Amino acid sequence: MTFSPIRSIALLASLLWLAAFGAHAAPAAQKQTFVLVHGATAGAWEWKRTGQFLTDDGNTVYRATLTGLGEREHLNSSDIDLQTHINDVVNLILFEDLHDVVLTGHSYGGMVITGVMDRIPERIRHVVFLDAAVPQDGQSIWDLFGNRGPLPADRFKDGFMQVPWVKPGDKPPYSVKQSIKCFEQPVSYRNPAALALPVTYVAFVPKDQKIEERARIDKSWQNAQARGWTMRTFPGGHVAQQEDPRGVATLIEQSVNDRNQNPAQAAR
Repeated sequence: MTFSPIRSIALLASLLWLAAFGAHAAPAAQKQTFVLVHGATAGAWEWKRTGQFLTDDGNTVYRATLTGLGEREHLNSSDIDLQTHINDVVNLILFEDLHDVVLTGHSYGGMVITGVMDRIPERIRHVVFLDAAVPQDGQSIWDLFGNRGPLPADRFKDGFMQVPWVKPGDKPPYSVKQSIKCFEQPVSYRNPAALALPVTYVAFVPKDQKIEERARIDKSWQNAQARGWTMRTFPGGHVAQQEDPRGVATLIEQSVNDRNQNPAQAAR
């Protein structure tokens, strides 16, 4: 049997295609569903650029805004508490019918996602605490940070934590005063299914801080390590997601496959 030059070229092209894209083709990275929870006084706006990078990578992204904050400022009230914000995120996941969620929380958002983990662990694939509070069961964020003294009058008044750097006439997006009850209310973290979830803890470490010093003084770091969670660090300040949104997006994506260690091993 003989082949014409054209048929020979076509056959060669087919073989090259199979070699490149056939049996040896690497599987595409699995796309995830991310739910991003912001910190105190902020809003979903703070995670817009990071969320866009995650979306550009083919993921599905939900940026929650907690009641009374961000674009929901019109609902602000001194009666809002931590449970209100836990309900915000739980209901987002339930009403959007989300499953295998990668749940992330920043700063105060760590309190919120702890409560979400306790409520609906069956909807969660992985959890990422981004420079976030890591409370024990029954702790408030003030308990975690050891705030037992009187509250500064210029920062805490009329039932709110004030935001002194926001001035009248500032254009959105901006931070918003937040109910003190959010910081006083303890969180539940005792559901066995929640305790078994794979979790990554990320410390945003600025250039002028040594990692060893951060680990020594940070109660959230210590709680995460004692639980056997994966420990990561990222260079930057407390709002590193605004300083390097691409880097933080990549970090979150890379964290998805982290697995918990045995707590006894983590403590060594």
